[in-house]
Amino acid sequence: MIQQPPSFFPTTALDHAAAGLGAGVVAVLCMHPLDLLKVKFQVATTAPQGGVGKQIWYSLRDIQRQEGWKGLYRGVGPNIAGNASSWGLYFLFYNMLKKRAAGGDPSQSLSPGAYLLCSAQASAVTAVVTNPIWVVKVRMFTTKPDSPKAYRNLGHGLSSIVRQEGFSGLFRGTSLALFGVSNGAIQFMAYEQMKKWGFNRKRLQFQNAGRIMTSEDDKLSNTAYTIMSGASKLGALSLTYPYQVIRSRIQNNATVHLYPNIPATIKRTWFQEGIRGFYRGLGTNLVRVLPGTCVTFVVYENIAWLLRTTAAKREDKLRVDDPSR
Repeated sequence: MIQQPPSFFPTTALDHAAAGLGAGVVAVLCMHPLDLLKVKFQVATTAPQGGVGKQIWYSLRDIQRQEGWKGLYRGVGPNIAGNASSWGLYFLFYNMLKKRAAGGDPSQSLSPGAYLLCSAQASAVTAVVTNPIWVVKVRMFTTKPDSPKAYRNLGHGLSSIVRQEGFSGLFRGTSLALFGVSNGAIQFMAYEQMKKWGFNRKRLQFQNAGRIMTSEDDKLSNTAYTIMSGASKLGALSLTYPYQVIRSRIQNNATVHLYPNIPATIKRTWFQEGIRGFYRGLGTNLVRVLPGTCVTFVVYENIAWLLRTTAAKREDKLRVDDPSR
């Protein structure tokens, strides 16, 4: 019988879901203003002035002057709901799929292709489930609070879309979101391989020192997680960013007449803006996504480790109290 590692919740998959949920909330609270800017830049059709740093600074300043500090956190509700649920669901499905791919053996190492497939499947399910939240988020980001079409909150946005566009309106851009699974799949394949290398190196160091790794040692440094998550995200994003621009333009209600579907959006963007149009907002996105990704993964890994070690200590205490276990 395969010995399963101790889990804080009924299953280890739920442990990872809770860790992903917490990481998503922390990341949004830290990075929301830049996420707001990213979407605004993506749906814009005029060339921005100045370098990335100036664009970010002046845009944030203008929003603060026009809408107050609350303006910088407009749409934070859907953003938290979307990110928290996305990371929670993703890590839940991802770890369930990894466990199945490993035949239920937690010590079984998977190939890069297996990591890629598990990540793609988990991303696809998560993208479909959370797409309505992202539609509301984009529209809240791209409308002013006093606009007649502005959504007051997530619930108002969802009900308004269903009432005005039907349930199909909730899933605008879903096909592009499914294409975007390649981003997460590439990122996690690279991240898992780097993490595997990091743990192998750490085990070798323990062996050379004549020490035995305990459950509390089952963790890399925060610096290592930061470098690994940032590098893997940078590579994945550079390959898949154009789909995000297309998706944002399709989901933006104000320009639906200009970008009614994927082919029309690609054609108009290409002829009016060239290749640069497909990378609009990339600089802002890198400034937002790389720190956001690093925050997410560092928080996720630390919460997951905390849940593992707490569960291990609980199991040890039960064995002491009941030696027959």
